[in-house]
Amino acid sequence: MTFLNIAFPVTSAIPVAEMAVSTVIAAARPLLGVGILATMLVVFKPMIAGMLRAALVVLKPRMTREQKSANRNLRNILTIRRIASDLDATSPNMAAELRALAARG
Repeated sequence: MTFLNIAFPVTSAIPVAEMAVSTVIAAARPLLGVGILATMLVVFKPMIAGMLRAALVVLKPRMTREQKSANRNLRNILTIRRIASDLDATSPNMAAELRALAARG
């Protein structure tokens, strides 16, 4: 410690202050980045949602009305056949009628 440190205390405090400021900035930098990212997500949320919906439609297009109807009919036929196979042991006549109904589609 010299006489100049007593006369000019600011010059000896500058390195300590620089270290403190750099530590605060180093801690705040990731928080600032996350804050900017969150702000961008909030601002561009409608656009991002639209892009995700468009990508979903490209990957998995919607079914037409005829395709939905065909799927529904197939499910109904399979359900009727399953019920008919369950009724085979107890009521063979009912099972035969159900199979005939399922065959008509």
